[in-house]
Amino acid sequence: MRYAMAIDTKKCVGCSDCVVACQTENNIPHGYARDWISETVQGTYPGLHLEIRSERCNHCNNTPCVRTCPTGASHIIDGGIVKVTPEECIGCGACIESCPYDARYVHPEGYVDKCTFCDHRISNGQDPACVSVCPTHCMYFGDLDDPNSQVSKVIAVRNIKVLAPEAGTQPQIFYLV
Repeated sequence: MRYAMAIDTKKCVGCSDCVVACQTENNIPHGYARDWISETVQGTYPGLHLEIRSERCNHCNNTPCVRTCPTGASHIIDGGIVKVTPEECIGCGACIESCPYDARYVHPEGYVDKCTFCDHRISNGQDPACVSVCPTHCMYFGDLDDPNSQVSKVIAVRNIKVLAPEAGTQPQIFYLV
């Protein structure tokens, strides 16, 4: 089992429902976020292209954050989900510095926090909170090892890209372009 998410950049409107759902579901302190909306503009006028995308931890296969964690607080659980055990985290920030996606932050209680794909929800057969509330249905989640999962099906038929491919992290967040 290998969990992944695909986000359709042609459908995302940047409404931030995914951000609010995550903050609510995971009791994220005010002013912090495990996911966010990014907008990039490419090209030259008049041929500009705006891309809107929801970003978060990429739950990489090659995890610099896990390798650099001195206590083992950053680790990988079933399905390839990268997690942090708050009680083991000393808040040193090594994982923050090693993440090419800027996907981690220091929680006000002193430990590093990040997206967990809402592992508490998926263990109960539910989608992550962000996926479940998206009004444009631009987010797909599932098991990449299952060819019948939504994420596998959409990745098989669409052009995809990943962020920072040069980092060599083998991210499990795919953007449909």
